[in-house]
Order: sequence, then structure tokens, then C-alpha cells
Amino acid sequence: MLRFQVNGEDVDLTGVDPDTPLLWFLRDHLALTGTKFGCGINQCGSCAVHVDGVIRRTCRLAIGKLDNAKITTIEGLSKSGDHPVQQAWQEHGVSQCGYCQPGQIMRAVALLEEKPQPTDADIDAAMERHICRCGTYPRIRKAIHTAAKNVSKGAAERKKGGK
Repeated sequence: MLRFQVNGEDVDLTGVDPDTPLLWFLRDHLALTGTKFGCGINQCGSCAVHVDGVIRRTCRLAIGKLDNAKITTIEGLSKSGDHPVQQAWQEHGVSQCGYCQPGQIMRAVALLEEKPQPTDADIDAAMERHICRCGTYPRIRKAIHTAAKNVSKGAAERKKGGK
């Protein structure tokens, strides 16, 4: 029996074909529709989530390969949408159509975990395979820089308060 966690909740995969792509399992079986179908060929990034802390595209990722994995979707970042990256996205008005944004946000979160103070080059390299048809790339970059500052500021305040 396959099992994994999604947004901190245990999920039993009994009766689900192990070849089912994670994207469709999330959307159709768990009603977590924040993760979007974009291209279906593992190229655009709209379907990106974190699997064991690593950004992964879900449109071609079979659930049978995820036994004991810990998965975080856009819904799992913050129950109230107040994750620093989500707040920065709103502050900079990044979303136009918004379709690619869950994958963009999940990638930005992974980037900030890897590099808390990324350069423009770091951001461009990390985000290059996440396609935004509306072309909001300059706003995405600004939002990531803002989120990095807010994460650093929050960490400093927590450290100061903990003394």
C-alpha cells in the first residue's frame, strides 16, 4: 500500500492506479485545485509542488514513485495566503491571468530556501523554465527580492525576540 503526506496530512492511495500523475491525484482525488495543468509535458512549471522539499513538476510524476514522500502544494504554504512570497506577489501585482502563478510561487519559495538572498541572475536561472504567458517576469523578480527581504526581516525579528 502506497502512502504519502500532502500538506501535512497522511494520504492512503489504496485503489488508485500507481501510474496516475500526481497532478491529477491532487486535483481529482484530493480537490486541491491550486496546482494547475499547463502543458502536460513537464515543460511549463504550472504544476510545480514541493516533494520532500524539492521542486517537482506533477503532470508526469507518477504517484507510485512517491511512497512516503512529503508533498506541499500551493494550498499548503499558508492556510491564510500570508506566506512572504504570496504577500510579495500581491504587493507587486504579479498575477495577470494567474494560471502559472502557483507553480511560480512554489519555485520562488524553493529558491529562497536554497538562496535566502538571491541575485537577479539567481532568480532568472531558477525561474527560467517556469513559463508566464502574460510576461510578468520583471514583477516576479521584484516580488522575489521583496519576499527575501521580508523573510530575512522576519527571521531577525524572531531572533531578537528570542533573546
